Amino acid sequence: MNAGRRRVVTVLALVTVLAVAIAVLPGHRGWFDVGVYHGAVGHWMRGGDLYEWTTGNGYGFTYPPFAAVSMVPMATLAWYPTIVANLLLTTLAAAFLLHLLVDPLARRHGWTRWYALALACCLLAGLNPVRDTVSFGQVNLLLVALVYLDLWLLERGSRLAGVGVGLAAAVKLTPAVFIGYLLVTGRWRAAATAAGTAVGATMIAAALAPDATRTFFTEALWDTDRVGVLAYVSNQSLLGLVARLDPERPDRRLWLLLVVAVLAVWALRVRRAVREGDERAGFALTGVAACLVSPVTWVHHLVWLVPGLVVLAASTRLWPPVDATARRRVRAGVVGYVVLCSGLVWVFANGSAGPWGFVGANAYVWVSIGMLALLPIGRADTDDHSGFTEHCGAVGAPRGVATDRQR
Repeated sequence: MNAGRRRVVTVLALVTVLAVAIAVLPGHRGWFDVGVYHGAVGHWMRGGDLYEWTTGNGYGFTYPPFAAVSMVPMATLAWYPTIVANLLLTTLAAAFLLHLLVDPLARRHGWTRWYALALACCLLAGLNPVRDTVSFGQVNLLLVALVYLDLWLLERGSRLAGVGVGLAAAVKLTPAVFIGYLLVTGRWRAAATAAGTAVGATMIAAALAPDATRTFFTEALWDTDRVGVLAYVSNQSLLGLVARLDPERPDRRLWLLLVVAVLAVWALRVRRAVREGDERAGFALTGVAACLVSPVTWVHHLVWLVPGLVVLAASTRLWPPVDATARRRVRAGVVGYVVLCSGLVWVFANGSAGPWGFVGANAYVWVSIGMLALLPIGRADTDDHSGFTEHCGAVGAPRGVATDRQR
């Protein structure tokens, strides 16, 4: 069998294994979140209160009004077409991200591009956060794609850089951390564009939906009961970790101390990343930090860790590893990926008492902390950069650039 046929067989085998595993293993979420979007926006379009509508078990719309405005077309669709539209948009977002993040890596290593992207698709589909995003019908991958549109624009020196971050922050608050990234790294124009876009989108929503805007910013934003139980195992943020120490009285002071520590490490590392021309590491670190400092980071929000896995893969030759550092990176990457695929945290959904329970229930938090501290910055190893850097230079990339749930 020649190399081309072996690649086709490998990809088909992986797709088959993934399809069977996803179909057989428990964990499908029944399109819960897209159901919330569809129900709440439909209720709103019929004259109801956007933030008053809830499901039978009490979950309602938790995003800013601009998110509802952007979802208005959903109100014209029946239930199954809504699911199809959500899947189509999620697929397009994933395709954009994989092309942006993986294609340069494939060029650098001289891999067959279709094969590298096909394997990346399989690896992406295996991740627990991605599976949850798809089966909840969540918007996470769409938001990551919007933010990474700005990476693409920054690498090309475009004046439009910041628009994607601004739109994502107007839809959901977590991506606003990337405005902080642009400020910390001295991207004043892009930061102003992002902030202006977010404010402009919010003002448009306020003009179109003044009552919903008033309700969100005066009531819904501050009502933590709308989001869910902080100690629930799906909340893989620092506050979730702290809450699991004492579910009745989470120590907010400890949480704030941890947040300050994470932001300090993040600021130091992203500034270094930009100094060394590694914009992709800077973006990846910011996504990791956003997951850690957000009060609520459901498992499906952890799609923000995906770019970090690609940065780790891009930092050195994957196989065979060329030195001890490369071997450590490969081992760390494999362990992190396997943990994120495993669904380990769900084993402790009904209780996380004892030291092993605490370790296992916060497994994804540990992966996030490890990525924040250890993600490689800059590409000090120089094995076979020629094709990769040539490609980056062709598009004008800077030196060294690898050119909720609702409840």
